[in-house]
Amino acid sequence: MQLISRAHLAPFFAAANIVAALIMAANLWAADRSAWLLPWVGAVAAVNLGAMQLARIQSITCVGRSGRRVPMWMMIGEVACRAVIWLSLPLYLFPSLDPGTQVIAASVMAGLGIGALGLVVIPACATTWMIAFTAGVGGALLLGRDTVPFQHMMSIVFTLGVSIFGILTVARWAFHQLKTNADVGSQSESASLLLQEYEQRGVGWLWQIDADNRVTYISSRMSALLGKPAGQVLGNSLPSLLGGHAELGRVLLEKKPFNALEMEMKTPRGARWISIAGDPIVDTAGRFEGFRGVGSDITEIRQTQERLTHLANVDVLSGLPNRGRVRQLLGEALRAAMSGNVPCAIMFLDLDGFKPVNDTFGHPKGDAVLRAVAKRLVDEVGTEGEVGRMGGDEFAIVIADAQGRKIVEEMADRIIKSIKEPYLIDQTEIRIGVSIGCAFGPIDGATVDDLILKADLALYQAKDAGRGCARYFSSELQSEQDDRVRLEGDLRSAIASKQFHLAYQPLINAKTQKLVGFEALIRWNHPKRGFVPPNVFIPVAEESGLMPAIGEWVIDEACRAAASWPEPITVALNISPKQIVQAALPNIVSEALSRYKLAGNRIELEVTEGVFLGDNGSTLDVLKRLRALGVGIALDDFGTGYSSIGYLNKAVFHKLKIDGSFVREAGSRPENVAIIQSIVQLAKSFRMTITAEGVETAEDFERMRDLGCDIIQGYLFGRPLAYERANQMVLGLGARRMAG
Repeated sequence: MQLISRAHLAPFFAAANIVAALIMAANLWAADRSAWLLPWVGAVAAVNLGAMQLARIQSITCVGRSGRRVPMWMMIGEVACRAVIWLSLPLYLFPSLDPGTQVIAASVMAGLGIGALGLVVIPACATTWMIAFTAGVGGALLLGRDTVPFQHMMSIVFTLGVSIFGILTVARWAFHQLKTNADVGSQSESASLLLQEYEQRGVGWLWQIDADNRVTYISSRMSALLGKPAGQVLGNSLPSLLGGHAELGRVLLEKKPFNALEMEMKTPRGARWISIAGDPIVDTAGRFEGFRGVGSDITEIRQTQERLTHLANVDVLSGLPNRGRVRQLLGEALRAAMSGNVPCAIMFLDLDGFKPVNDTFGHPKGDAVLRAVAKRLVDEVGTEGEVGRMGGDEFAIVIADAQGRKIVEEMADRIIKSIKEPYLIDQTEIRIGVSIGCAFGPIDGATVDDLILKADLALYQAKDAGRGCARYFSSELQSEQDDRVRLEGDLRSAIASKQFHLAYQPLINAKTQKLVGFEALIRWNHPKRGFVPPNVFIPVAEESGLMPAIGEWVIDEACRAAASWPEPITVALNISPKQIVQAALPNIVSEALSRYKLAGNRIELEVTEGVFLGDNGSTLDVLKRLRALGVGIALDDFGTGYSSIGYLNKAVFHKLKIDGSFVREAGSRPENVAIIQSIVQLAKSFRMTITAEGVETAEDFERMRDLGCDIIQGYLFGRPLAYERANQMVLGLGARRMAG
């Protein structure tokens, strides 16, 4: 910036030097010094014209980032050289001049000092010039001290002093202004470059409108997006160009800054989303003159957000709404139901028998079944509701209009029939079922959580009713649930206060009719409820995680009782499926046997066929570890549940127990006799003993004995007894043996 300004002032400075040289030559011409004057004037003119041209060249070649820097000493040297050349002849001739000529010569030299105004943009050069001419004028006055009048001398010194002070002041101001302008120019250039890059790189676009919302400037990128030349865009209303959005019109009317206003607009490239921001333009008088701002095309960002939202709301496996989205849909349906007085409904669906599909056929086929189930549900529901997947093998259906309860019930029946139809996956036929629980809002619940809880209770009831059916929430169901919750609390108290006790039902040898042991059965006498049947509290204990603690107490109590009786007497006790999967169960049994110094063969653990529904590998491992302790393992209720014949050859069972339903109906149903005969033959082939449960009459006893059963259990030989009565029975047996 200094070099450019120096080049602009160079003609003035050169002209001042040449004109002053001509005036000086005219003054000295009368002194008959013409032989020296013309060469001197020529030298002054040549040096100044050359310096002026050099300044112009340097203002072009030495400016900018790529230009060579001009050393300060070079510029100072150039000024000093010009000053020396100009002062050389006047100072040389000054002593020989007459007084009048001396006054004129000194005045011209003092006046030329003001020529430093042409150097003020470079303070060092101006200072050099002023020093040179101050020295020159001072030297001249010293040489003419005897001839120049004092008043003229003072006038010349005053002129020179004012020039020095003024020029140095102007030089400081000019330098400050140049520096400020350079900084502002640099910032303006950077801002301009940034704005150009902002527009050219497609980051966004700029716009400006007047007080009437007419476009006064808009980036070419935006005019291209609108599909119109810039000339057609200028002067048009910005809101109408962008689709006439009411929100944009509103914020422009408010004349306040706004940011990130998103709107959809139609373009030749299709629908696009843009985001704009703007600030009002206000002049120095406070008058509103329009808006200026920026905008950007956010179509891709919106599409990405929509994809992410879709992924956040959709189950990846089935493509159905996920748990979170189902809750949203139910919330919307519930709000509409409450405002429109039309009930909505939520169905919870849980697949029956799906876990064995994964265990048997693997997860890929299990996933294929889930996808097939999702498709069937969507086909059955159609436009009547929204199907979602809650996770695992659980689905949900939100029905916004459930005014006709019969329609919902018919839909549930259709779904049950559809889901139980076989699935052909990779040439494998798979069959499953579904249980459904349903609740209506806002009748059954006024909030999403409440309604989901009610549907879940209904689903639990459907499963409890045998699966493959639909149940609907009712106040009675709520009462049952409340009672179940209270029962769970009572169970925890019962464990802490030891409210349980064991009853012992006799086991009789079929051939000798002698006592060989007992089956220990848990009993609970509640302080307020009275007797609570095991089939009521055992499921609650299993679901609430209390069964391991109860089971451990039963094992300890049974071992304590068996240890108090003579060696032939054994004690059998039931093990819950929740216990049998515990890896610590063999350790618990081993510790109880050690505690009471009891042989393992005095204890018999009874398990049902249901234990093989889960991970049979870990179950068999636990059973084998128990057998290694010498403990007997009996398969209870054989034939009533799942086909467990494949597990009989695992060498873990020593006894099969025939369910009482077969025993009691054997007299009236010949096919039951055939079943029992088959079970007995099967057990004998595996060297197992057979226990017949539920023997209540002499005919039942004789039939079971004749069919080959080894042990008889039932009311014919005794109901479950308290420990004291059972102990008396054992003592009586011992007394008879001693008497014999």
